[in-house]
Amino acid sequence: MSTESDIREFLASRRAKISPQQAGLPAYGGNRRVPGLRREEVALLAGVSIDYYVRLERGRLAGASEEVLDAVAGALQLDEAERAHLYDLARAAARRPARRARRPRGPLPDSVLRVLNSMSDCPAFISNGRLDILAANPLCRALYSPLYTSGGGQPVNIARFQFLDPAGGDFFPHREEAVNTTVALLRTEAGRAPGDTELTGLIGELVTRSDAFRTAWAKHNVRLHYTGRKAFRHPVVGDITLDFDSMELPAQPGLSLTALSVAPGTPDHDRLQLLAAWAATEEASPPTGSPASADRQS
Repeated sequence: MSTESDIREFLASRRAKISPQQAGLPAYGGNRRVPGLRREEVALLAGVSIDYYVRLERGRLAGASEEVLDAVAGALQLDEAERAHLYDLARAAARRPARRARRPRGPLPDSVLRVLNSMSDCPAFISNGRLDILAANPLCRALYSPLYTSGGGQPVNIARFQFLDPAGGDFFPHREEAVNTTVALLRTEAGRAPGDTELTGLIGELVTRSDAFRTAWAKHNVRLHYTGRKAFRHPVVGDITLDFDSMELPAQPGLSLTALSVAPGTPDHDRLQLLAAWAATEEASPPTGSPASADRQS
């Protein structure tokens, strides 16, 4: 993945999504050789010369002013996530530090873990932009139990399980939506942290081994993921859909806490309570082969 090719393909893919009519331009007759807007039409809408926009789309964003980036974002009708991604790409092209400072990896503070474990009524976990689950409370470990038993290594990684484990397609039943969301989140993080070698390694592994990932990655879609709904097909409680809210941890740059919840009195709430009961049973059961386990079996 090179920054120049990422810029080129991102801008071209966004340009292809906007028709002249959507951009408020007159619809001329005749065959158009490209889907969406032409480069000269984007230049016109952004108020820059054609030659300058062509340079930008060739990956030469270094040195582009905020005014120019805003103008291009407006011409291409970028949403909030796409606009932020464009700025991240420009920052990477100029080899300026990422807007989110990186800290050396270390153990999570005890205070953060206490907050996480105090959330006993809802599954909650802490993750990084690479989609590693770095810590989870007991109810979340029960919800994500297929990931913890898949043998995919530690830390548990949502993307690797989803695309490389045969159980991934069953656990995330809304396959297309789940694929597009995961890939868009990794694409967003790649723009934020182009020098993250572990992230680059993960993406390279997934591109090489998963056709579904490779196809979605080529779309250059990005997204912000602060709130919404997640659907699961759990091996114990069946289909369950939960609301999620994700909050960045200011004292831990690059990490976020995600909590999943559901409205009381709904079938999904009943399933979550069943999951909690199962989790309590599993937590109380000693590992197979331990003395206590042997006593219980005798």
